[in-house]
Amino acid sequence: MTNTTTLTEQIQSILVIDPILNWYVVYTKPQAEKRVAERLQHAGFEVYLPLVEELKQWSDRKKKVQRPLIASVVFVRTSPTQLFGVFEAQGVSRVLRYLGRPAVVQPQEILNLQILLQQAAAPEVQHMQLSPGATIEVLRGPFKGIIGTATLVLNTLRVRIDIRHLGVAFSINVPKSFVKVL
Repeated sequence: MTNTTTLTEQIQSILVIDPILNWYVVYTKPQAEKRVAERLQHAGFEVYLPLVEELKQWSDRKKKVQRPLIASVVFVRTSPTQLFGVFEAQGVSRVLRYLGRPAVVQPQEILNLQILLQQAAAPEVQHMQLSPGATIEVLRGPFKGIIGTATLVLNTLRVRIDIRHLGVAFSINVPKSFVKVL
């Protein structure tokens, strides 16, 4: 490579050479998630920023706004050799590490987050014996594909599933008729 190539061009060339892509957690400065995600996408990274929509009310108006599901976190899919190129984006604080190495997020966990952000569907009635602690998979509805643990049987129609990632627990209610025990 010549001295005139930019780091972005070098990163893009690494993408072609190194086909192993993993998801990583990139921490951002406070309230900079959206800007960091845009900058990383512009630099050629695959980025996932889970956003939730909420209604904000001010004294003179109401407005729907999107905020990050997990504060100061952006997920980046890249190769291990290219990962440190994320630090060129303004607003990046650090990369989550585990045992001295960048922590890899499993694709199923990203899928679980995407599923969690979909709209909920109306439950269907069906009786099923389900005990707390059972490993279950959601077969249909907006949460289809989530694998978790039944932690509490709320009544004959619903079950709560905990999905843990980064020390954050998400609990969802799913109709029993939508799940199967694994």
